[in-house]
Amino acid sequence: MMADGKMTTMKKRMLVMLIAVGVVFGGIVGYQAFNAYMMQQYFSANAQPPATVTAMQANFQPWQPILRAVGSLRAVQGVQISSEVAGMVSVVHVHSGQRVKAGDMLIELNHADDVAELRSLQADATLAKLNFKRDAGQFAAQAVSQAQFDSSKAALARSLAAVARQKALIAKKRIRAPFAGRLGIVALNPGQYVNPADAITTLQNSDALFVDFYLPQKDIGAVAKAQTIRVVSDAWPGKQFTGKITAISSVVDSSTRNVRIEGRIDNRDGRLYPGMFASVEVESGKAKHYLTLPQTAIAYNAYGATVFIAKRQAAAAKGAVAGEKVPLLAQQSFVKLGPTRGDQVAILSGVEEGDWLVTSGQMKLKNGTPLVIDNRVQPANEISPAPQER
Repeated sequence: MMADGKMTTMKKRMLVMLIAVGVVFGGIVGYQAFNAYMMQQYFSANAQPPATVTAMQANFQPWQPILRAVGSLRAVQGVQISSEVAGMVSVVHVHSGQRVKAGDMLIELNHADDVAELRSLQADATLAKLNFKRDAGQFAAQAVSQAQFDSSKAALARSLAAVARQKALIAKKRIRAPFAGRLGIVALNPGQYVNPADAITTLQNSDALFVDFYLPQKDIGAVAKAQTIRVVSDAWPGKQFTGKITAISSVVDSSTRNVRIEGRIDNRDGRLYPGMFASVEVESGKAKHYLTLPQTAIAYNAYGATVFIAKRQAAAAKGAVAGEKVPLLAQQSFVKLGPTRGDQVAILSGVEEGDWLVTSGQMKLKNGTPLVIDNRVQPANEISPAPQER
C-alpha cells in the first residue's frame, strides 16, 4: 500500500512539473508571438510614404540617325571691291546695302587727264592708219620699199595698242560690279583719295549660301554628295533651312583627322548672312526604331544607368478584390543606352515596350517605394528643342 501511495504521489508531482513547464514554454512562445506582432505593427505604421512622380509609357519611335556639326556660312559669290589704281574719287554711284546688277557702275575715279590722253592717242592712231593705207597703196605700185611698208604697219599697231592701253586705264578708274548681289557698307565720298587695293565695299551674292563644316574621318562613309542637310541658326530660333551636300574634300586634315564638307542652302529670302555660324545636321542612313524616353528618366551611378519602372505588386494584385486599386511600386532596372537626340534617349535593353517609366522624381525613390503618378507637369521631351527667350 505504501508503495502504491508513493507511486501516485510521484505521478502527481510529475504532472505538476509538466504543467509548469508547459505554462512557461507557452508563455515564452506567446511572448515571442506578441513581440513579433507588435514589431509588425510598428513597421507597418512606419512604412514608406507614397512618392509623387511623373511617368510615361515606353514606346517605339522612328529614329533617323543624324550627324551633327557646327558650320560657317559663306556666299556663293562674294568679293571685296577695291581699286587697281590710285586716284581721287569723282562720283559715288551707289549707297550702302544697295542691290546691283552685273556691270553696274559703282565708283568713278577722276580720269579727265586720262580721257584727254586717250583722245591724243586716238588722233595718233588715225594718222598712223592713214599713213599705212597710203604706204600700202604705194607698196602695191612698187613706189615704196618693203621696209617703209613694214614701218607704217608697225606704227599703226603701236598706236592702236596705246589707245587700248589708255582705255583699259580709264576702265580701271570706272569700277563696276563684277556680278549681281548686295553691297556692304560704302564709306567713300567724292574727293577722297584711294590707293591701289584699298577696300571700297563688299559685294555678296547671297541668294544661295555655302555652309562649310567638318566631320570626323569615321563618318566619311556616312555622307555623300547630294545628301540632305538641315541648318539652324540662333538668329532664327525654331527655323530650319534645308539644302544638299555639294562637295566633300579629297583630303583629311592631318592635324584634326576631320574632313571638310561643303553644303548649299537656298537663301532667297535673305534671312541668313555670310559669315554666320550655324548648326548642321546630316541625315545618315535608314531610319530605325528605338524605345524612346526623356533623358530625365535616366539615373546614373557607379554601376551604370538605371530607370525606375512603375509596377503593380504581383501578390497584391492576385489577392485584390474586384474593383480594388492595387498600389504602384517603384522597381529599379539597369538599362543600356543608345543614341540621343534633343531631350530624348534611346533604350537598347532593360525596358520592355509598354512599361511605365518614372520620368522625374527618382531622387526620392528606392525599390518598393509606393508611387503616385501626377503628369500635370511633364519634363521636356522634344526631338529638336529650341532655346526660349524669357
